Amino acid sequence: MHRTNFKTLIGRLVPAGAAALTSLLFSAAHAAAPGITGTGGAATFGLSAQPAFLNQPDGSTVYSWGYGCTNPTSATFAPDMPNQFCPTMQVPGPTLIITEGTTVTVTLTNGLPTAAGNTSILFPGFQVSSSGGVPGLLAQEAVPGGTVTYTFVASSPGTRSYYSGTQGDLQVEMGMYGAIIVLPKSVPTNCMTGIHAQNLAVASHFGETNFRLAAAAYDHPATCYDREYLFQFAEMDSNIHKEALAQVTALGACTAGAVGCSLQVPTEPYHPAYFLINGRSMPDDMDPNYDSPYPHQPYNGNPHMHPGEQTLLRIIGQGRWQHPFHEHANHVRILARDGNLVLSNQTLTYAGASSASNGLAGPLLFTTTTTPGQAMDGIFYFTGRGLNWDMYGHHSGTTDAFNDANATLPCTPDAYGYNTGFSATDTNYATLPSSFTPINYYEWCQDHDKPLQANPFGDVASGGPMTLPDPNIFANGAWYGGSPYFGPDATLRATAPACASTTNAGCTNLQPANTQANPANERGWAFMWHSHNEREITTNNVFPGGMLMMMLVDSREFVIDESN
Repeated sequence: MHRTNFKTLIGRLVPAGAAALTSLLFSAAHAAAPGITGTGGAATFGLSAQPAFLNQPDGSTVYSWGYGCTNPTSATFAPDMPNQFCPTMQVPGPTLIITEGTTVTVTLTNGLPTAAGNTSILFPGFQVSSSGGVPGLLAQEAVPGGTVTYTFVASSPGTRSYYSGTQGDLQVEMGMYGAIIVLPKSVPTNCMTGIHAQNLAVASHFGETNFRLAAAAYDHPATCYDREYLFQFAEMDSNIHKEALAQVTALGACTAGAVGCSLQVPTEPYHPAYFLINGRSMPDDMDPNYDSPYPHQPYNGNPHMHPGEQTLLRIIGQGRWQHPFHEHANHVRILARDGNLVLSNQTLTYAGASSASNGLAGPLLFTTTTTPGQAMDGIFYFTGRGLNWDMYGHHSGTTDAFNDANATLPCTPDAYGYNTGFSATDTNYATLPSSFTPINYYEWCQDHDKPLQANPFGDVASGGPMTLPDPNIFANGAWYGGSPYFGPDATLRATAPACASTTNAGCTNLQPANTQANPANERGWAFMWHSHNEREITTNNVFPGGMLMMMLVDSREFVIDESN
């Protein structure tokens, strides 16, 4: 484990599967959809296939193969982040970011051990032509030390995978896979108006940088988004990797094509021990992008958002197993699979845009189950609507014992019932009203001023929508799952000082929110996102680990810095 703050987090996690309002107890790194855009202003990529070792949170290193940049110093990155790099080998391979209609050229150099033989890349969903190399079963292949060039037109937007087309049971298992993100050529006009312009203006007001690759996932007015993340799910059987290393070491610098100069690595029976999100396991996946402890695993998996934002999830199933991944706090509305929008024949009207035929018909998924090789795009959002208590801890009209003016902030509903600073008659959402002050941005006003519970030791019937656990029953203290309140000092605003006895009225034994977060102004909720295959939330059979991360939802005044 590389960072002590995650040791603190693990000690505070509620059990997997519990819908957690877990207090944000740590200084978090954030994620995005980082990648490379080619060289010289064109969609020209030089990729290498090479071996390296991947770091795991149990302290082991796993011999692997992967794609990387042939010339790391010439790579251009999007979005632009500090400390970004593209090594000659990484897992997953570099995310290729291109624009719809662009001609893409990828030249692959085979730097794998000679005994590994030929290698290649498949680009499903595109019409690919090849030059150089030698014919293979599924694609033109690069011989050891040789190259092959693939050319295709990025004919439609969306998220897709790429992976080896040579001895896939071994080479994909070893780590030879990556993602392609094709951005729409024309962004629908409504993506720059309405709620999306409003969220962008509010983010700018609070000093937040826009790290989106685009304003829409597709050329469709219902695919606008405010924030995005890419997650590639895969697994590793360390026995296969150990056997590959043993045979490569034994064969040494053999001659390509010579008798005996080939690997005979059995890939069955299959018993994965590591389960990866973007090449890392929890808690490593929550460290920063391009973090130095992971020289061959530059991408993290740590989603982070504010209430009301439309968050685009780009999800790919890599490897051999199907992974049932569950995103707590809401369903994911699927937009497309493998770059193909899921449409109906219904005519729908979207805010800020004219009536559009072929409305989206994708399902709301409780679990985004990824079939190997399948990619999907979906929208996730969280508002807190309908919780039936004031999650910001307001109590208007009463005296605030802590002299916190935020205790009596108003909630003025907009046309949709949320506190956004805009009225129902506002039309210019790109310019904030001069009176804009709400740190309780996107509060659901019907829940304003509602207490969570009149008696913290009582039942639901005693005055609230839920029963809070008695913290005295928890061996490690009162931090069982954090505060049910949202934003700086909300717990203090909503409650009186700590209880002297169980009979004190208006008191609480919850830890005050201002002692539970780092940095000092961050008061968020963490929703556990994890595989619903319980074995997949372990690392080498130790929990917690594997395919597990946290969706961190922060109140609006906290600045999410995607660059760290």
